[in-house]
Amino acid sequence: MIKQLKKINNGLFWRLSAILLALVLLIGTTYVVITAYTSQRYYAETTQRLHANVAKALLREVKPFDDQGNVKEKALRRIISSTMAVNPTLEVYLLDNEGKILSFVVPDRKVKLKYIATEPIQQFIQQKGELVLGDDPRNPKKSTVFSAVPVMHQGKKKGYVYIVLASEQFENISDTVWNSYLLTLGTRFFMWSLLAAFVLGLIIIWLLTRNLRVIIQTVRQFEQGNLEARIPIKSSGELASLSHTFNHMADTILKNIQEIKQVDKLRRELIANISHDLRTPLSVIYGYVETILMKQGSLSQEQQEKYLKIILDSSEHLKKLVADLFELTKLEARQVPLHKQPFMIAHLLEGVSSKYDLAIREKQLQFTAKCSNKETLVFADMQMIERVIQNLVDNAINHSPIGSEIVVEVNEKDAQIEVSISNEGNGIPQEDLPHIFDRYYKAEKHYGKNKGTGLGLAIVKNILELHQSIIQVKSEINRYTTFYFQLPAHH
Repeated sequence: MIKQLKKINNGLFWRLSAILLALVLLIGTTYVVITAYTSQRYYAETTQRLHANVAKALLREVKPFDDQGNVKEKALRRIISSTMAVNPTLEVYLLDNEGKILSFVVPDRKVKLKYIATEPIQQFIQQKGELVLGDDPRNPKKSTVFSAVPVMHQGKKKGYVYIVLASEQFENISDTVWNSYLLTLGTRFFMWSLLAAFVLGLIIIWLLTRNLRVIIQTVRQFEQGNLEARIPIKSSGELASLSHTFNHMADTILKNIQEIKQVDKLRRELIANISHDLRTPLSVIYGYVETILMKQGSLSQEQQEKYLKIILDSSEHLKKLVADLFELTKLEARQVPLHKQPFMIAHLLEGVSSKYDLAIREKQLQFTAKCSNKETLVFADMQMIERVIQNLVDNAINHSPIGSEIVVEVNEKDAQIEVSISNEGNGIPQEDLPHIFDRYYKAEKHYGKNKGTGLGLAIVKNILELHQSIIQVKSEINRYTTFYFQLPAHH
C-alpha cells in the first residue's frame, strides 16, 4: 500500500508540473498573440487618425483631371513623388467611382489589383471614428490602413484619391523589427515564466502533497504494528475522504483483531474450564464404577443402588455443567441472537414456579409470586428471560434453609418493569458481592453443598447485558438476599 501511495505521490508531482507548464505555455502564447494583435490594431488606428487628411491635402495641391476629364499624369506624378519623398510610407492611387485604378505612384510600379473595394472608402469618408481597413493593391490578401477623399470635377464626383498609409517597404521593415521584438519578448517572457512556474510549482506541490505525506507516514506506522495510528483530518476534499476511509478501515481492523483475540481467549478459557469443571464429576463417576466392578460379588443390593444413584447424580451434574459452559461461552461471545417480543411476565412466572413445585415441597419452602398488574407486558426475548428467572429461582432454592420463604415480585417503575427474587438464608458477605456474577464463584466457594454448576449467575448477567439491562443484588448476612433487574415495558 505504501508503494502505491508513493506512486500516487510521484504521479501527482509530475501531473501538477505538466499542468503548470502547459498553463504557462498557453498563457504565454495567448499573451504574446493578444499583445501582437492589439499592438498592430493600435498602430493602424493611430496611423489612420494621424494621416486622415493626407488625401485632402494632396488634392489641394493638384487637380487630378483636366477640363476634358482626363487624368493629368505629369502634374499628378510630380506632386505625388514630392509627397512620397517626404513620407516614403505612402502609396497614392487615383480611382474612378467604381474603384478602378486610373493612375498610381508606387515603388517598382508593382500593382496586382485593378479594382479597389469602395465600401471601406465610403465608410472612411463618413468619419465614424472607427478603424477602417481597405484593400492593398500590391498585396491582395492583406487589408491595410488608408486615407481617401472624393474627387469632384465640374460639380460631380469623378472618383477618389486613395492613399495607402503603410507601404510595402514600410511593411517589410515593420515585420523585420516586429519579429525581432517578438523573439526578444518571447525569449525573456518564457524564460522568466518557466522559472517562476518552477518555483510556484514546488510550493504548490508541497502544499498539495503535505497531507498526502501525513497519510503515507500514518499508513507506514500502521503497517509497522502501531494499530492506534490514525490520520488527523483538518480539511475537506479527496484527501480528507481518503483519510476518513483509512481511519474507518483501521478501526474495523482493530475491532476485528480484538474480537479474534477475545474469541481465542474464550476458546482457551473454555478448554481450561472444561478440564477443570469436568474433572470432579468424572472422578466421582470413575471411582464408583471402579468400586462396583472391583466389589461386584461383595456389594449388597442397597450399596449398589446407592453407588448407582451417585453415578446418576454426577452424570446429570456433568450434563448440566457442559450445557451451561457452552451456553455461557456463546453468550460471552455475543453469538446468541435476540428474538424480542411483547409477553406477559405474570404468565411466565406461573410457568417457572410450576417447574419447581417438587423442589419447593422437598425443602418445605413457601413460594410467593407478587405481580402488581397481571396484564403487564414486557418487550424482551421470552425464552432468555425465562432462563434468567429460572436460574435466579434455582439459586434461591439452593441457598434457602428448610421452611424459609422465597418471594418473586413484579412492579412497574416509570417505563420499566422491575423483577426481583428474594430468599431468606445466610446472605452474601459484602466483599463477595462484586464477584458473585463471575463464573465459578459458586463452584469454588460452595461445591458440594448443592447441585448447582456455579455458572447460573454468570449466564444471568450476560443475558441481561444482551438486553441492555443490569442484574443487581442486595444482601444482609443471616437474613436475606435479593436479586433484581429491569426490562422495558410494552404499551
